[in-house]
Amino acid sequence: MSAPLIVSIPHRLGRDEAIRRLRTGLTRAASAISILSVDEERWDGDRMVFRVRALGQAAHGHVDVADDHVRLEVMLPWLLQRFAEAAQSVIRQRGQVLLGRPDDRGGGGRASG
Repeated sequence: MSAPLIVSIPHRLGRDEAIRRLRTGLTRAASAISILSVDEERWDGDRMVFRVRALGQAAHGHVDVADDHVRLEVMLPWLLQRFAEAAQSVIRQRGQVLLGRPDDRGGGGRASG
């Protein structure tokens, strides 16, 4: 059995706002990636359990939402493991767009720095 693909995405939204944004995020992300379809998306408290299909291969996993980060863990079939590094980068980028960059302070403006 292979190791899962794990992506952690920091945020400053708080748990409730992150969950609110993620509730529609998986389906929206799948619609933006033509080879990805969502077979199941189920929430149990702060955890979303999902099954997706890409390139004819099924994958499953879960997303745990914390106050300051989101942790995605997905088990990929061998064919999709070959794309894991690229997938990890895309997942992190899409997650940061959905949740905002970790340096965003809210309010829509740029963070000073």
